[in-house]
This record gives sequence, structure tokens and C-alpha cells, in this order.
Amino acid sequence: MKSTDFYFPALKRSTIAVAAVCGSLITISHSASAAENTGAQDANIEKISVVGSRRIGRTINDSPVPIDVIDAASIQATGLTETNMILNTLLPSFNFPQPSITDGTDHVRPAQLRGLAPDHTLVLVNGKRRHTSALLNVNGSAGRGSSAVDLNAIPANAIKRIEVLRDGAAAQYGSDAIAGVINIVLKDNDEGGELSATYGANVTKMDGVPDLKSVTTDANGDLAFTTGGDRERTDGQTLTLRANTGFTWGDDGFVAVAAEYRDRNASNRADFDPRENYARQDDGSIDPRELSVNRYNHIFGNGAVEDMALFVNAGKSINNDLEFYATAGMSRRDSQGSGFYRRAQDSRNVLAIYPDGFLPAITTDIKDQSVVAGLKGIYGEWNYDVSFNYGGNELQYGVVNTLNTSLGPTSQTEFDAGALEYDQYLVNFDASRLITVDAFASDMNLAFGLEFREENYKITAGEENSYIQGSFGPGGAETDPVDGPFGAAGSQVFPGFTPASAGDNDRNNWSAYIDLEADVTEIWNVAIAGRYEDYSDFGSTFNWKWSNRITVTDDFALRGSISTGFRAPSLQQQYFTSISTVFVDGVPTETGTFAPSSDVAQALGSPGLDAEESENYSLGFTYSPNADFNLAIDFYRIDIDDRIVLSNNLSGDAIETLLAGTGATRARFFLNAINSRTEGVDVVTSYTLRTKDYGSVLFNAGLNFNDNEVTDILPPPDVLQGAGFDQDNLFSDVELRRFEVGSPKSKINLSASWSYDAYNVTLRTTRYGETQDPSSIAERNEVIPAEWITDLDTKMMLTDNIDVSLGVNNLFDVYPKPTRELVDDVTTFSNIFPYSGFSPYGFTGRYVYGKVTFTF
Repeated sequence: MKSTDFYFPALKRSTIAVAAVCGSLITISHSASAAENTGAQDANIEKISVVGSRRIGRTINDSPVPIDVIDAASIQATGLTETNMILNTLLPSFNFPQPSITDGTDHVRPAQLRGLAPDHTLVLVNGKRRHTSALLNVNGSAGRGSSAVDLNAIPANAIKRIEVLRDGAAAQYGSDAIAGVINIVLKDNDEGGELSATYGANVTKMDGVPDLKSVTTDANGDLAFTTGGDRERTDGQTLTLRANTGFTWGDDGFVAVAAEYRDRNASNRADFDPRENYARQDDGSIDPRELSVNRYNHIFGNGAVEDMALFVNAGKSINNDLEFYATAGMSRRDSQGSGFYRRAQDSRNVLAIYPDGFLPAITTDIKDQSVVAGLKGIYGEWNYDVSFNYGGNELQYGVVNTLNTSLGPTSQTEFDAGALEYDQYLVNFDASRLITVDAFASDMNLAFGLEFREENYKITAGEENSYIQGSFGPGGAETDPVDGPFGAAGSQVFPGFTPASAGDNDRNNWSAYIDLEADVTEIWNVAIAGRYEDYSDFGSTFNWKWSNRITVTDDFALRGSISTGFRAPSLQQQYFTSISTVFVDGVPTETGTFAPSSDVAQALGSPGLDAEESENYSLGFTYSPNADFNLAIDFYRIDIDDRIVLSNNLSGDAIETLLAGTGATRARFFLNAINSRTEGVDVVTSYTLRTKDYGSVLFNAGLNFNDNEVTDILPPPDVLQGAGFDQDNLFSDVELRRFEVGSPKSKINLSASWSYDAYNVTLRTTRYGETQDPSSIAERNEVIPAEWITDLDTKMMLTDNIDVSLGVNNLFDVYPKPTRELVDDVTTFSNIFPYSGFSPYGFTGRYVYGKVTFTF
């Protein structure tokens, strides 16, 4: 682990100025009447939600929109240590595939809600906007073209509960809240805590992938392979150490601290490589080294990771009128993910450096930090909250076990490939009060607020040797220093960012919202919200929301909402520029991603980016006849216009002429290219069975049925049309199907948790529906069948303070069907990478773990 040197950039002058103005407003309010009594809420904490309503104390049962709440006990019972994987296990509308060999996406994996893009879900921490990752997912995985929040940077033991609002909420919270909102509520205890150690590993047998026993030559002098039964693996060993505690701060304050350390070994599910590694000898015979070289030359699975994180959540009453609160978090992740193996005979190899070929790897040093500080209180009839929020993410790229072919036999083998940085600064002011309206059955809650946000995105160039093209030819051979031909430029697997790619860009936006909510009659609750935002780079937008809840009986209620929404193009989408090796149907290509405003993109007709716009509709009901049973069913439809997508990899003679000198042979850029429609239904129910002598059993069931459809493909730019390119060139069928069928169309979560005396047993099974891994070649389109994945967690209290848990995730060691069994055109890589990265439950097999927890 490298030294833990977190960075906190200096605050910008404009942000400080706004903070000073808001701070001066607070000083006026010290003479207000009585502080909000949060202690009363603590007694019913499982029912109070921060998201979905601006009305203080709104319960989940009374919400006009669907909200899921995942408590700390449910999080602990999964045995999982990554927040994204926990949500994937517990939420039916959440999708978290775990792709491999996708460059930076191996290190910051995206997740989806309702099958939409990862950046269509807004993430809050304690109700405050969380910053996104600096990474832009540009390779062929689910979530391609998006920058998402890295939920795995938040340690699970810092979380008190997770609230998931499954409804459009851009009018309430701003950009990104199209699919919904995830709110992470941090622990706020002022005493006690726990220490835990978890250790686990994959103990598995690779379904449908035989073990290589021996390598020989056949009668024709070609390689021959003898295989045995399914390959067995024990890997992915993971140690997780956690500690959290709370302290009193004076007489009426708290400081809750949570720390986590995780060390995970790599897991490898690659099959053996049947290709000839070495060039044949002069007489045409096999090189003798072919019989002994390591045939498992790729690493396909979870990479090696070392994580550490520290979060602090604090609050204190200044007087009866005013409360101070603050959260701060920092995390660091050192990880390594491998690329494609370069064989000894590959023209990108230099035999003098790697006589047996080489497996290049991308390393990342990811730093993430956040600070939120604010004051909230009451001034007369008004509740108010003013806060400052900073979040930043830095991703430093390195490339190891590699070379720059064009630098020849003296090339270095490790490179600094550059860095990505994203910073976000916010100042918020929120206020609310109750107003008596004689015509209504209840007081009306009036809420309004102002927000200023400034964002910065920076690309730092790598060292010169990581991107230049030297004077050596393919294979590192000497060549004509002027006319070449020259070898591949830059560090293999990930060329460094060039000075032309580097940049430092920012923008800001102002927003204002108003939110009204009241019981219009004894049975009819209505909430209306409107929000105006103005961005410095693309203009302004106004969005609204109208939600209703009708209490038909004490047990049964109808609810529904209509809203508009938007998502601003991210700075990453607007300015990311890079050239990297991308495999297209098994063929390596040097593909350039160019900023929409760049000369290359404009030459291809890029019009620049505008905001996405959405319309959300939901209708459902809740039924809760008693405290032990509840049922909620909600239907939804989400229409999104002008969705921002990454174009297809454009190729052809005209493209290559345009790209001359850039190092790329193909080009792609972001543009508003499609309209889409998402329709589905969520079903959530729970029942508690209480027995006299054998404890209680909590049954939970969740179902999501989801259908994504691209309704329109917008016409390509005139320049491309004039050059003879059609819509399939710009937005291919592969991309279309990645949107429509790249995530499960259905997901069913079933669980039973039995609590008795000192024991707790949780059995959970999840059915992941059919998913597709699309290809531009019909015979290689992969349809991944539905599968059930079952988890078991058992916990026993040894003493009042010590408990032990043993568990198994993927109890029956289920794998997706091997690619070779699902496609008609089986390629070499269909065998080397036996499972699809689009599998919604991954492809690492059974995971066995043990956990010891000390509570104090």
C-alpha cells in the first residue's frame, strides 16, 4: 500500500464567496425559538425517510412514492463487503455486473437502477449530493458511456441504512435523478461500536470449462491438448477489517467514526490459450517451448485490490435554536487489472524484452474524499438548513509489465499513464414551514431552496514515453527513421494520455426549487415540486413533479406521480479524450475517444452536447393490514429524449485519413443520439411469522420486471450522411441492444431470516432474468439464460459481545453458461474468456466466508 496522502484542493473564490453569504444568513438566526427534536425520530428510525418528501418526519408507509429502506442488520447478513454488491443482492431493480478486461471499469464498476444508465441515479449521503467518479466507462460493458458514483468508496460499516427512492426526482433534487435516488444514511451513535474481521475466498469449480492436463503435437505437427474435468479454483482470498465507534461531543453532540481495510487477491476464470505463442522454426515445425509455456496466460475476473476508508459523521447543538453537523470521508484504492496477453510472436512485442510474450496490466491509485458541513435550526416558523459540500475523486493510471513497441529493445516496462480528476463544490440553502390553509384537511408544508454547484474535470498527461511513437518498427525492429513502418505507439494495453488529450475544464450552475405538500382532504395527499436550473455551458431547464396518495382504507392506499426530469451532460462526457486498444469482435483496434468539441469530432459533424430530458409516470398501491405484513406494487414508465451515448467505433478510409497522426484508426464521440422508453413493475412484500417457542421468521420478496426500448435513433450529423455513413455506423445495432437487453428483464429476490435466542440464519435466493451480450456478428450474439443464485448466512452469539458468522454466497456454485455453448461462431477468445462480462451475478462462483464481531 502506498502512503495515504489524500488531497483537498483549495476552494475556489466563487464558492467561498457564496459560502460567506450563506454563512452570514445563519448568524442572524441565533434568536430563533425551539430546536427540532430529533430524538423523537430516533425511536422510529426504521420508518422515517430523508428522501421522497421535504416534509419533516414523513414515514415510509405514508409516502406517495415507492421507497425501499435497507437497514444495517440486512447489510451485515449478506456477508458481502462491497456496497454495490450488497445492493445488487438486496434490491430487485439494481444491476451490478462485474466485467473484466475493461480498462478503468475493472477498478470502478458501474451499477444500474431499472436498467438505465448508471448516471441516471442520483446518490446522496445524509441527504447531500455525492460526487461522481472521475472515470468515464468507455469500453464494452454495461453502463458504457457513463460516469457514476463509486458506492464502494463508502464502507458498509459506516452505513446506518440505505434509502432507495424508485421514482423520478429531478424536480426535487436536480440532475441525474431520472431512475431514482439512493440515499446513504450514516451511523450517528454517540457511544458503543464494534470491531470485526471477515475472511473469505472463492472455492469453486468452473462449470463447462475443462482443466488442461497436457500439451503435445499431433501427427500433422500441430498443437494437441488433453483436458480433464471442470477446472477447480480457490482464489479471491479477501480479508476485511472493520471498526466503528461513537463518542459524545459535549452534552448533546456525537461523533461517529467508521474505518475499513480490505485486501483482495485476484480471481481468474480464464481458460487456456490454444494459440501458438512462438513463431515456427525455419523448417516449419513447432517451437519446443510451446509444450511447456504457461497456457493460462490471461487473467479474467476480479483484480487484486487493496482498499482503505475512513468516514466521520458528527453533530452538535449549538443552542436551543441551532445545530451544527458535518461528515467527512476519505478512501484509497490500489488495484490492478490485466489486459490482453501479447504473444511472443505478436508484432507489439519486443523479443529482447519479453522472449515468452507478456501480460500487460493497468494499475490504478484511486483517491476519494468528501466534506460536508452545515447548520440547521428553526427561525420563528421556519426550519432551515444551510450547508457546504465538497467532493473529489482522482484516478492515477499506471501500466506495468508492458512496453512501448516503437521504442525498441530499450523501452521501459512501467509507465505513468496520467490521471483523471473530478471535483464538485456545492452550497445549499433549504427552508420549510407549515402553513395553515383552511380549505385543506392539514397544514400545507412549504419548502424552497437555492443551490450553487461548481464542477471541475481535469486530465493530466502521462509521461512522454507512455504515448509517443518512437523510431522502431513492429516487433521493435530497426526501420527507416522517417518512413517507417513504425511499431505501435504508447504503452501497450493503455497508452498514456497525450498533451493534446490533457485539459482542465469547469462549469457552474445555479438552481432554485419550491415544494408544496398537504392533505387536501382526509384521504388525499398531494405534493407538487418545481425546480429551475441554469448551467454555464448549455443553458437552463425547468422541471416539475406532481405526486398523490389516496388512503382508501386504513390498510389500503393508492399512489402515483407524474414528473419531468433531466440529466446534464457530465464534464467527463464533454471533455474526455483518449486512445486505447479496443477489441471489436475479437480484433484489436486502436480506437480514439474524442471530445465532442474537438477538431476531430467536429469534422465528423459533432453538434456538441445538450441535456437529456425525461418524463416519469408511476402508479401503484400499498396494502398493510397489520404490523407483520405489507405489500406494495408500483408500475412505472420513463421516457427519455436526447439520451447521451457514445457513438459506434467509426471506421473506414475516410475516417483513417482524418485520424492520420493521432495514433488511432477508429473514432468515437458522445452525442445526443437516441430516445428511449423504460416500462416495468416493482413488487415488494414482507411478512413476519412469530412463534411462541422458536423465535420469528422474517420473509421478504421483491420482484422487478423491466423493459427498455430505444424508440428513436436520431439522424446522424450531415457530415457523416454526406460521407455515406448511415445510422448503423453512428449508433450500431450492438449499442442499441446493449441498452435494450444488456441488463436483466426480470429479477426476483426471496429471503427468509430466522431469529431465535442466540442464533440468526438468513437464506436468500435471487433469480436473475435473461440478459444478452450483444455482438455486431449475429452468430456471436450471446443470450445468457436466467439463473437462481442462493446465499446462506448463519450467525451465533458466543457471548453478549462476541458473535461468529459463517456463510456462503452462491451456495450451489452457479455460473453463467459458457460462451462457447451460447454462440454459433466460437472464436479463440470465446474459449479464453469463457463467461460473459454482462452476467448480472458475475462469474467467480462460490464464495465461502467467516466473520468474527466484537460489540461494545
